[in-house]
Amino acid sequence: MPSIGVVVLLSSLITLVAVIYQNPGPYLTPILASLPFAIPQFFEQIYCYNAVKTNSESLPHAECFSVKNGHFKRVFSAESDIVREARTGHVIPGLWDGHGHLLQLGELKNSVDLFGASSMSEVHERLISYKSLHKTAGNSEEWLRGVGWDQAVFGQWPVASDLEFGSEFKDLYVMLDRIDVHCIWVSEKVLSLLPNPLPEIPGGEIPAKGVFCDNAMDIVLQHYPEPSSERKTKFIKDAMRELNKFGIVGMHDAGVTPKHLKLYGTLSQKEEWSVRVYAMLECEVRNTFCPEKAIEVASSNDKFYMRSVKLFADGALGSWGSAMIEPYSDKETSSGSLLVNATTLTRLAREWSGAGYQVNIHAIGDLANRLAVNAFEEALGNLCPDASLHECQSKHRFRIEHAQIIHPDDQHRISQIGIIPSIQPTHATSDMYYAESRLGKDRTLKEAYRMRSLLPLNPVFGSDFPVEPANVFEGIYAAVTRRSPKTGLDPAGGTDGWYASETVTVQEALKGFTLNPAFAAFLEDKAGKIEPGAYADWVVLDKPLEAFDMESLRKANVKETWVGGKRVYHRPGPEDLAT
Repeated sequence: MPSIGVVVLLSSLITLVAVIYQNPGPYLTPILASLPFAIPQFFEQIYCYNAVKTNSESLPHAECFSVKNGHFKRVFSAESDIVREARTGHVIPGLWDGHGHLLQLGELKNSVDLFGASSMSEVHERLISYKSLHKTAGNSEEWLRGVGWDQAVFGQWPVASDLEFGSEFKDLYVMLDRIDVHCIWVSEKVLSLLPNPLPEIPGGEIPAKGVFCDNAMDIVLQHYPEPSSERKTKFIKDAMRELNKFGIVGMHDAGVTPKHLKLYGTLSQKEEWSVRVYAMLECEVRNTFCPEKAIEVASSNDKFYMRSVKLFADGALGSWGSAMIEPYSDKETSSGSLLVNATTLTRLAREWSGAGYQVNIHAIGDLANRLAVNAFEEALGNLCPDASLHECQSKHRFRIEHAQIIHPDDQHRISQIGIIPSIQPTHATSDMYYAESRLGKDRTLKEAYRMRSLLPLNPVFGSDFPVEPANVFEGIYAAVTRRSPKTGLDPAGGTDGWYASETVTVQEALKGFTLNPAFAAFLEDKAGKIEPGAYADWVVLDKPLEAFDMESLRKANVKETWVGGKRVYHRPGPEDLAT
């Protein structure tokens, strides 16, 4: 039995350790942050900064907060002058991307990046460069993958033979995703696997030999050798590191198949899982009803949630695939295409919502958005026969993913019901160079890329990564200026902004990347803010968000990212380079 002196000594040591954890100071905080995740959870740790923007109505601004068991415990102002002098950095709540694709982002980082390629020769150069570093890519078990091409820069659709260049690129299996991932371009070797003649696919198009759009992609994908679980695990880890670098602590994964749900469920139990994921189930066969395929996520797992489903109404604007009420202005023979008929979309919305799922519908064109609203009205009426559609929607929180081109009549219906728009601000600034030619001036003015008009609906902001960069600050810049985050300019080469009446403020944009995604994921008490009981997720910047001028905002760098009270990203500084 230990002596009284030993007991007193042990008690004193425990008290000292607790005090250090509660008041670590600026020098010990980084050390404690690097300790095994479970150790700090036993103690209440205090963190103080120059300023803390909380997003909380009860205390909008603070200087300090404490963390215990991965949650904020207290939020307060510094009481000591010594603490005030030691603070560094400006804190905002952890950022969320309201619409992205985690696995696909990681796959992009492990494939050929074709974004911005300005010619076919540049595409070839990038393929050659990638192939030189990845000798096995292009065989039957590991196809050479890439994403980011745009037929607009070629002046016409590419064809399979364009990928048969040079001796090294003969007989390779190559599959490259268009910039919007709604079309794929494949090599002759891949075409040799497909039936001849090719079947007609409802909701799909084959605009050129070797190019398959929307539902037609399924003809190819059934032959695609999927990466192993080990490679997919690497993709996910690479993607999470990329997101943490931009201050992203959570994301809505817009389409996760059942087999990937299982992988997410397993990996999310591990310490290195560093992004909270709110997943939308996508059946292996798109636009079907497969609730039996969903897995149960343990209630103790606060890093991975799945209670929604993703349905698809149409394709993308860039490939003339979005379903329009009237024909395209630059292609009068086409009004786009629906990926599912109206009756089936309505039935699926009713079935999925009846099974307890939030229903999220991909809709870009004004016809697709109209049919999505019709489907929601039917489903909500079925769910709540004795309540108004607005009352029912407030409980079930149906969403339109993209909500890009909406007829004024349907904008009114969406507002009346309270349907949540999920918007990607950088889509507007990427599409602004051709959108008006596709839609015409009148339709663009009244229908396209609404942001300020939809603010009363608390829109969810995201990027649709890897279609667009995951950098939230570029998204905020695009929403606030309606100018390209890459160039700082609008389509005319000026700084007025594209349809600038739809701009929002920095604070409104921040809400779109924090509080609004939390509400749309049923996490309004847990995410998007810094207050007692919420997840201890925060981002440290060098200066207040409001202090950035617009041009520096689009290039802003995060200093630190914290998830559940654990630092998951630290921007390298001189002290890191010296070691």
